[in-house]
Formats: sequence, structure tokens, C-alpha cells
Amino acid sequence: MEDVVAAPQTSRTHILVRALGYAYRWGLDLLFPPSCVVCERVGVWLCDECASQIQPLQTRVCTRCGRPWNGGSICRECETNPPLVQRSRAVFLYKEPIRGAIHALKYRGGRQVAAALGQTMAASWLGYAMEADLLAPVPLYPGREARRGYNQATLLARELGKHLGIPMAPHVLYRVRNTLSQTKLSREQRRTNVVNAFVCAEGLDLTGCRVVLIDDVMTTGATLQACAGVLLNVGAEAVNAFTLARAP
Repeated sequence: MEDVVAAPQTSRTHILVRALGYAYRWGLDLLFPPSCVVCERVGVWLCDECASQIQPLQTRVCTRCGRPWNGGSICRECETNPPLVQRSRAVFLYKEPIRGAIHALKYRGGRQVAAALGQTMAASWLGYAMEADLLAPVPLYPGREARRGYNQATLLARELGKHLGIPMAPHVLYRVRNTLSQTKLSREQRRTNVVNAFVCAEGLDLTGCRVVLIDDVMTTGATLQACAGVLLNVGAEAVNAFTLARAP
């Protein structure tokens, strides 16, 4: 499935940073060759056999935010503060071995992980009866993406779109502030950290369009909320979210 919405021109600085990032990861692979995060087979970050054996999330969840929940259909948080994202779902809980696979994907250049998990994401999507006119990966700040060499959410969205036949639009959303990493922030700090961090492409009109945000991990949902707000402001009929993993 081809990407939609043209990409902006990449600056020379970002091209240079990306080249240096590739060289750094190539050096790491020479010193510490990739090995499967499950069986430690050398040569790949996640072998096909292990990828097929990792069990997806199989527990009751809130029908709104998708967090594990054994109460009614909607958790207390969503009843009190209904999120802008109408429906969030994840394939796995964020624990080993998926945590290791995501770490390889984000920090060790393990692009192969996205392809290995794409089919599992597609199968879970069908099981959740998700619907979308467009897949929109959550963007990285340009400098961070240049250093990494890619956006892991875009890789996952591209694989998912390929399996499902749904258009993927990596340039619908832009991150315009270099926000702090959300990893060690509190819930309130995460929300504040992403205020005004995202904008939509200039002149974008999503009237009547059902958009599904794609990301690697959902924790509190603050980033997805911030993205949903700007998508709804340009006419999106509904914004849902689908992530590879979510915090327990």
C-alpha cells in the first residue's frame, strides 16, 4: 500500500545525521551482532519462529482505552474523563519478550522486528474489528528521526497497511516540539509534555475520515490524545489508536 501525502524535503543536516546514525548502528552490529530477543539465535532481532509463538494480549480490557480491566465495559478513568481517542487497542502487553523487541527496533536499528510483527498486528486488528480509512503513525521530532534513521511507528504502520490494504499517511501529523522522553514522566507530566507538540499538514482536510493512530507503545495515552486533538480539528470523523504494545 503506497504512502499518501507527500513528504517534505529532508534538510542536509538531517541527511548527515541519518548517515552518522547508520554508521553508528553498523559499528554496533559488528561489535554486538543482532540476536533474537527470545531464543538468542544470532543474525536477527526476532526470528520468524519466535515471532509466531509470542502470545498476544488475551485479557479483558476497557472497551474505550483498551487497558486491562476486570470491571464493567468502561474503566473508571474513561467514565470520568472520556478520551478524545474513541477506541484504543494493543497487540501485546509491554513486557518481555516484546519489550526487548521494541528496544531493538527503537535503539539498535532492528527494523526487521517491524516486518516480523506486522502479520501478528494485522491478525489482532481483524480480531478487534478495527475500522479505518487511513493509518497515521505518531511522528518523531525530525532531528530524533534523523538520528534513528526511521520512525518505528511508520515502519509498523507500513507493515499493517500492507497486510490490510489500508492507506498509510506518514506526513499527516508533524511533531513540532522536541519533547522530553515520556518514559520517566508522571501521568500529568506526560500530558503537559505533549501540549502543542503536534500539528497537521497545512491545508489538510480529513472531513468524514476515520483515522487510526499507530505507535509502538501506549502508556498513559497522552501522546495519542494530543495527536487526536489536532486530527479532530481538521475534520476527522473519528480517531482510534492501535499500538504494538501497551503498559500493563
